[in-house]
Amino acid sequence: MNIPQPAGQGSNLPPGNHQTPFEREEEARKIRRLQLMISMVSSVISQDPNLTLEEASELAAGAKRAALAMFPDKELAYDLLYKPRLQRLMRERFRLQ
Repeated sequence: MNIPQPAGQGSNLPPGNHQTPFEREEEARKIRRLQLMISMVSSVISQDPNLTLEEASELAAGAKRAALAMFPDKELAYDLLYKPRLQRLMRERFRLQ
């Protein structure tokens, strides 16, 4: 006997999340690009001996702008995941309190 299931049940995707394989691949590429960018910014902040505090702040602000351009509705996620990491690096590098 076939019993109809309500929409969203019986599938692995949450209701309302109907991404095509191309969309999933594109999102994975954007996430990887963001991770690489944050890694590069982190490396520059922690390793460049000529970097000033102002330049480091500009790098962090630019990283946030780029992240929000890729993921416009994810500012909270950025603030929870990446902002503390960059702030910690700047505190350690420039001996800030």
